[in-house]
Amino acid sequence: MLKFSIVAVQLLFASDPQGSMESPNLEFEYGDTDNFTAELSELYSYTEEPEFSLNRDYFEEDFKNHVKGRRWMELSMEEQRAYVMRLLDALEVTDRDKRLKVARAILYLAQGVFDECDTETDVLYWSRHNVFLLYDMGIFTALLELLSMEIDNNQACSSAVRKPAISLADSTELRVLLSIMYLMVETIRVEMEGDSPERKAAREAFKTELGERDCERTVWPLVLQIYSVCVLPLLIAWKETVHMPRNRSLPQTPFVHSLCCGLPLVKQDSLDTYNERDPFKNDDVRDEEDDPEDMDSGIEGEVDPLDRDVIIQPPLPPPLLRPPTERLSFPKGLPWAPKVREKDIEHFLETSRNKFIGFTLGNDTDTLVGLPRPIHESVKTLKQVSMETFLFSNILGEEEVEEIPAEILYLGMLPSLSQYVIALLKLLLAAAPTSKAKTDSINILADVLPEEMPITVLQSMKLGIDVNRHKEIIVKAIAAVLLLLLKHFKLNHIFQFEYVAQHLVFANCIPLILKFFNQNIMSYISAKNSICALDFPHCVVHEMPELTAESLEAGDSNQFCWRNLFSCINLLRILNKITKWKHSRTMMLVVFKSAPILKRALKVKQAMMQLYVLKLLKIQTKYLGRQWRKSNMKTMSAIYQKVRHRLNDDWAYGNGKYRAGGAGFSQGWGQSL
Repeated sequence: MLKFSIVAVQLLFASDPQGSMESPNLEFEYGDTDNFTAELSELYSYTEEPEFSLNRDYFEEDFKNHVKGRRWMELSMEEQRAYVMRLLDALEVTDRDKRLKVARAILYLAQGVFDECDTETDVLYWSRHNVFLLYDMGIFTALLELLSMEIDNNQACSSAVRKPAISLADSTELRVLLSIMYLMVETIRVEMEGDSPERKAAREAFKTELGERDCERTVWPLVLQIYSVCVLPLLIAWKETVHMPRNRSLPQTPFVHSLCCGLPLVKQDSLDTYNERDPFKNDDVRDEEDDPEDMDSGIEGEVDPLDRDVIIQPPLPPPLLRPPTERLSFPKGLPWAPKVREKDIEHFLETSRNKFIGFTLGNDTDTLVGLPRPIHESVKTLKQVSMETFLFSNILGEEEVEEIPAEILYLGMLPSLSQYVIALLKLLLAAAPTSKAKTDSINILADVLPEEMPITVLQSMKLGIDVNRHKEIIVKAIAAVLLLLLKHFKLNHIFQFEYVAQHLVFANCIPLILKFFNQNIMSYISAKNSICALDFPHCVVHEMPELTAESLEAGDSNQFCWRNLFSCINLLRILNKITKWKHSRTMMLVVFKSAPILKRALKVKQAMMQLYVLKLLKIQTKYLGRQWRKSNMKTMSAIYQKVRHRLNDDWAYGNGKYRAGGAGFSQGWGQSL
């Protein structure tokens, strides 16, 4: 588990000049995930509450037929193993309804046989015990096979699409399978202090199993299979990605993963729509410090690029990779013919010597005495090209790529990478609070809406909270998945990271994230879309209190919503990763008028979030103009105090050639923070 220590950053932000707002300091600890109980509760929507008793009933019906007069907790380990083996055999029946009943019985075991428990602690204990037992008996492998069958079940999909309204009942089989798998992933993933050596060994074996693929059957890792389903499995995909090792591998041949596989970057039409008017004509990018104009500047007045459709339709699928069982063959040398030859260098030096010295030295390419410094740099560059050609053709070309989990995942995603990226961003767009309902948007509420719509005000309020909570969980999962993919691919090979980042940019990830933050971010972070009495495991061991409109409206007593703050930080980190050191993408931040949007996010007094906001402001400061810098001296001061600076860093000033729309804009191309 990667935990981020932010104590030092919090100390830096203790006297934040932007923190003179009304918002309080937020005691937030950033990590890969929330606490274990919170992660379990977010698996279930409140509409699924009646299914807890349904799982129990199917289990008890089968259990009492085979084990007379005893409870699950009273069985010995061998008796429990024998019963699980019988359930495993029953999963192979052809009757779909019978198979679903068995899956629900297994789900009840994974949920901790809560009807035999008195406290939430007991539920969590028995859930952990049962999950390790289920994994040891091979249940997870059987679930993978059933998941593949459900993914390929075109009949169920087509019948659901023909319905006028899709509800929770249309995804029952898929939800049951994924719920068991999620409970197993999340439970085994978390290491407890009292774990036995057997459980520690099982955890390591589970991690290895999740990252491996079966070459004989061409089965890719679980995380790749669940990407193809997309909505509910996002939580599992996120936890699966957390599992991957973070060890940096040796550099591999960089072009093998993208250019040489016949998968060039496809420029999509989405960014071209913004060229209907020249975005660089308006260089008056001013923003007053903490004034009411912040709420209107750059967004509400005119037709803005952010108001257009953000996500485009996916392009045609690229050609598939050759079968993964084949040995990877690396290209000899560069994927293009070098344009520099030894004769070119000789001719270049002879011409320079004639011009600056007045005599020549024949074929000598090493003696540079008397020539100007730019000539030295030019020859150095030309020789560097020659050296790289030699390295690629004689050394790196024969290197074998180690099949670590990140490499296996990348190879599996590569043929349909653009489709995966666009699917995730479409889901993010549909779940964003600022998105408007459109007929062509993805239906992300199929796992929340009941078969019968609410008829009372209380039921409507409960469903409204459930829908908002569902959207928040989707945003949380997508942000975590994208961030972890970028981090793992960057550690594995920098070109993999760049390729994924480029697809994100082409799919308009930058304006989408800015559109997400173009809201009252304080309200989003302090949203109370939770009903504690309905959260698992509380709801299965306590009497259900009477819910009233007042209690639902009051929400919980937490100062902030952990998942929403977590999502905001991750989205800022994604935006920072794909724009850092990229001048053209930094200019997109300027064109989309991100400065006032990001400035409003500084009102959230949390050290890590403010740090990434300031980083994003820092990289574009010199392009915003002198007037903006004069009007935002508090922001400039905060950047100076809290963001790392580099030697010769010119972030705080810029002349006309660096301004968007300035006459010398092209001269500043390629320069960034």
